[in-house]
Amino acid sequence: MGDAMGRAGKLVVVPTPIGNLGDITLRALEALRTADVVYAEDTRVTGKLLRALDVAACVSVVRLDENMLAERASEVVARIAAGEICAYCTDAGMPGVSDPGLRLVRAVRDAGGAVEVLPGASAAATAYVTSGTTCPRYYFGGFFPRKATDQAALLESLRTLDAALVFYESPHRLASALAALAEAFPHREAAVCRELTKLHEEVARGPLNALAHEFARRAQGHGDPVKGEIALVVDAPAPAEGAQAAADAALAARARAEGLAAEGATQKTIAKTLAQEFAISRNEAYAIALAARG
Repeated sequence: MGDAMGRAGKLVVVPTPIGNLGDITLRALEALRTADVVYAEDTRVTGKLLRALDVAACVSVVRLDENMLAERASEVVARIAAGEICAYCTDAGMPGVSDPGLRLVRAVRDAGGAVEVLPGASAAATAYVTSGTTCPRYYFGGFFPRKATDQAALLESLRTLDAALVFYESPHRLASALAALAEAFPHREAAVCRELTKLHEEVARGPLNALAHEFARRAQGHGDPVKGEIALVVDAPAPAEGAQAAADAALAARARAEGLAAEGATQKTIAKTLAQEFAISRNEAYAIALAARG
């Protein structure tokens, strides 16, 4: 532990390995050894890591999880203002990625404190690269929503995004998440990345429908059990998906037009309705309305 007298205090965001301890960086080790205090999402997890790295005797560890952030953020700010070096670790990977780290960084910056973020392991980036996707962009959505309505709304908003989609998920919700993704994107491929960098690392790639079937089968006790940390990577939309979506929309518009014609609607009314409901051009709407009126 260092002497705070005469030093400029700061918050040091320290990434930790997502599995393999060999992925700790030299800068992360130095930051942990020289910090006045290490704030941790879970002191048991971080304490075990510090003991494995032979750092435990060098520093005190204080719990700072999401529930404690509101009351402890001011304590961190005060210690930094007093010249102390406060390190922050989460259970694994880069703090701030799907955990309360972002709020702590914001609190320190809002108070005028210094923040240093060290680069390091991230499950999202590792999964994106190992997934086999070829899209040069990715969207990270954090943990996949639990509620079906939230899932449907999110996936609909991302339907045309030209990027791979990356989500975290837990083992017991994996099958239902894959089913929702397969329903939303039936023509896409994806990868289930499990236990990355660990002894039993698994990367299963294939069509979403096939992955949903396979992991539903495993969830029912057939085959290897699904355990550990999971990241899902869904490919960006392919040209074939856009063509199929356009064909489906045209079919639906024709069915709607025929229904309106059967009710006695005029060609003008049918065309206006189609343009509003299906976001198609005026000329296309009129062509479909004309065909429906026969």
